[in-house]
Formats: sequence, C-alpha cells, structure tokens
Amino acid sequence: MRIGFATESDYEYIKARDKHILENLILTKIKANEIYIVRNEQGFNVGLMRYGYFWDNTPFMNLIWIEEQYRGKGIGKQLVQLWEQDMRRKGFKFVMTSTRSDEDSQHFYRKLGYRDVGCLLLETQPLEVILIKALD
Repeated sequence: MRIGFATESDYEYIKARDKHILENLILTKIKANEIYIVRNEQGFNVGLMRYGYFWDNTPFMNLIWIEEQYRGKGIGKQLVQLWEQDMRRKGFKFVMTSTRSDEDSQHFYRKLGYRDVGCLLLETQPLEVILIKALD
C-alpha cells in the first residue's frame, strides 16, 4: 500500500465516498494537502482520510474511509499514524477526531491511544464522542 496526498485526479473518488463535505470544498482540501489517499500495489485507490482544524489550531480528523475488502488489514492504523507523524513534524502537540457512540470506530481510535474528552448531543443523532491524542 502507498499513502500520499490526494491530487485533482482523485476528485471523483473522494466525492463518491465522502458525503460529509460540500462538493465545492473538495478541491480546496486537495490543494491544501488535507486529504490523504491510499493506493494498492496496482495504483487503485482503496481509502482516504480527510482532516481540518478544530478551533483553527488543532488538527482534527474528519473522515477515514477504507474500502470494505481492505478493512481489518492495518491500513487505517497506518494512515492515522502517518497523519500523526505529519502533524508532529508541523509542530502540533495534539490531534483530535470524533465518532458517533453507535459506531465501532471509537474502539479503533482508543486502541491507537486516543482518549475521550467530551461529547456532543444533537437532537436527531446519536451521541458524538470527541477524542484527543497527545503527540509525544
């Protein structure tokens, strides 16, 4: 597997899988190197990760997506660890993410050293768990 920053040629792949971003922001995120793409040995996209900034000063992982047949193989872990390394190199001390309380991904993040620091309760959705990790 190869992990790198998304390029404009990845636009359609991202648009088809990331339903949590406005379409007109995808290219902006690509140009800012805020979307990673995972490619298999044949060069086909098999996953992505998108981040932004919480309070404009703390990296916040907004989305991680791995194609079904590639899940459970450690790719997500590699992707998160690469992002954390990049954020550490940029001088950040913490990274954040969130997940719904009814999603198994909360356990994935905790195994990677993220800890619960709060939650958000919206009227029409399950509890959103906020997680943080110190970058040593």
